[in-house]
Amino acid sequence: MTTTLQQSARPAPAGRATPHKVLAKAGLYVFLLANAAFVTYLFNAAGVGSNKLVNLGRLAGLYGALAMAFQLLLVARLPWLDRRLGMDKLTSWHRWVGFTIFWMLIGHLVFIAFGNAGSDGPIAEIVRQATELEGILRALVAWAIIMVVGVVSARFARRKLAYETWHFIHLYTYIAIFLAFTHQVAVGSTFRKSALATGYWWALWAFAIGSVVIGRVVLPLWRNWRHQFRVAAVVPEAHNVVSVYIEGKDLDQLGAKAGQFFLWRFLTKDRWWQANPFSLSAAPNGKYLRLTAKALGEGSADIRNVKVGTRVFAEGPYGAFTTMHQTKPNALLVAGGVGITPIRALLEEIKGHVVVLYRVTDPREAVLLRELEGLAQAKGAVLRLVTGSSKTITANGPLLGPNNIAALVPDVEERDVFICGPNGMTNAVVQSLSELGVPSNQVHAERFALAN
Repeated sequence: MTTTLQQSARPAPAGRATPHKVLAKAGLYVFLLANAAFVTYLFNAAGVGSNKLVNLGRLAGLYGALAMAFQLLLVARLPWLDRRLGMDKLTSWHRWVGFTIFWMLIGHLVFIAFGNAGSDGPIAEIVRQATELEGILRALVAWAIIMVVGVVSARFARRKLAYETWHFIHLYTYIAIFLAFTHQVAVGSTFRKSALATGYWWALWAFAIGSVVIGRVVLPLWRNWRHQFRVAAVVPEAHNVVSVYIEGKDLDQLGAKAGQFFLWRFLTKDRWWQANPFSLSAAPNGKYLRLTAKALGEGSADIRNVKVGTRVFAEGPYGAFTTMHQTKPNALLVAGGVGITPIRALLEEIKGHVVVLYRVTDPREAVLLRELEGLAQAKGAVLRLVTGSSKTITANGPLLGPNNIAALVPDVEERDVFICGPNGMTNAVVQSLSELGVPSNQVHAERFALAN
């Protein structure tokens, strides 16, 4: 097959997001803006003093409190939001809201300290308030925690920290939110000024905290009690790859979709505390769930030793990498490395004509290849192995460059494209699709990052 592509600099058409994403984004924006407007109204209704710095500090503190409540909503892992936006999008919002809290709280402290400062200066004013006023010391501790979390979450620091260390520090945010809330109850003039303001803030915090409790505690406990997950089989797929079959009760009622992932916790004495995120490597069929893991670290390598019958605590399903967001009749699935697992599951479930590009350095690394070949034949799909190193140049340019993708899939602009693999590969494919003019609403690439 020979295909000639005229390279152009045109950007990809923006396209409209799927109705599910539009509704979810609109809901979050409306929630945030409506609450910000109401907080501003309550601030003005409580009375604005003559000290402009103190006024700015109070308002910054109120917006910071609202951002904290919104942050809890983002990390609650509520199924309705997660299935429409995806964990990576929610994590991106989580990051930006986190830095908004960081700067709002800096403004809250600095403006109030300088606004109230006497001849002894702002530091002396902070010390005076901490020793004389109820709730101020708690606020300072909360402020210090948020500052530390904000600094270690900056990119330059995040790269130098092990994930476990960063995650452990990040969990202190919950303590900071609790301390900030008690500070607001104790000394917040807007909080106490009227019954309307008091009722609003109590309702907002109850909604935010309740969302976390429901999404992070109640739903996982209820699902695991109902479905009683256990290991049914452990099947080696290659020397460093293993598939684990999970059985349980009423799995047809779980609501899992191909392309989603779970946090799997195998309840053995040496593994119960570890939660590993793995995508489903087969479409849910009501009989079992299957994950396929490659030995990339100590946790995933040890999964091959899990015994049949072991109880499993599973959190999920999570992710928006599903056919819910398909906009076109046909699809292109692009996988790299262990990213083949959700792609393999999608191939089983997705409708229409499908082309699969499976990117591996060496054909011997192609995990689940026989299954993919069987599925492709049964569905009339096209499966292509794209092999070679990252420096390989084909007759059409780089392996995953726009020219080669167009040569392999001439009608790519008329397909939804689902991409899963290492970040470098995913970014390269997304860039190539943009250069080819594939509308962004047809490109689905979820990076399975977790907000804490």
